[in-house]
Amino acid sequence: MTGPTVREEMLARVRTALGPQPPAPAGVPRDYRRTGTLPRGSAEALDLLADRLEDYRATVVRSTDDVAAAVAALLADVDSVLVPDGVPEDWLTGLTGTVRDAPPLSHDQLDNVAAVLTTCRVAIAETGTVVLDGGPGQGRRALTLVPDRHVVVVLADQVVHAVPDAVAVLAAHPHRPLTWISGPSATSDIELVRVEGVHGPRDLRVVIVAAPTGGGTLTASRT
Repeated sequence: MTGPTVREEMLARVRTALGPQPPAPAGVPRDYRRTGTLPRGSAEALDLLADRLEDYRATVVRSTDDVAAAVAALLADVDSVLVPDGVPEDWLTGLTGTVRDAPPLSHDQLDNVAAVLTTCRVAIAETGTVVLDGGPGQGRRALTLVPDRHVVVVLADQVVHAVPDAVAVLAAHPHRPLTWISGPSATSDIELVRVEGVHGPRDLRVVIVAAPTGGGTLTASRT
């Protein structure tokens, strides 16, 4: 008859050292917050989103119904703009040098594109986060990670207050890959020297549209 293994002996010593344990609770309390307090798309939510994004060093432009003019102004100094399928065509009227991802561009080709323009799935005001899930107007993940500038258009009714609100929206398509963006890509070394553009775009520019521009083209990015 063999004695206890080294593993069994070690675990026995740990149990002895810990002493008697209280019985496990009948259930785990789940009284955490499930929704935010600001209404979706409210002026307060849009203001909070803009404030948090600017705090993260993103460029924020507030618009009403002239999305094309806002986008053109943010991309006036670049010679090539990647446009994923599903971006409304009327947003592109002031752009030149648009590039499509068909056939799919290589990483080297993406690296030679100056900027990318996308829609988003949802934006979280409280955390200053824009979330992409690869839906219409967003493209595959590489399209927004390689180019140096990312211009993203956020519609008012895509802005929710808190993370639980966004999770509820994203649950509609649980298998889509998610990209959570809070400001330009940035990292720092042990001396806390900030370096931008290491893991994604160095330059994030967000157009917050305070009112829908109308038409069916805007609904495509939310499917």
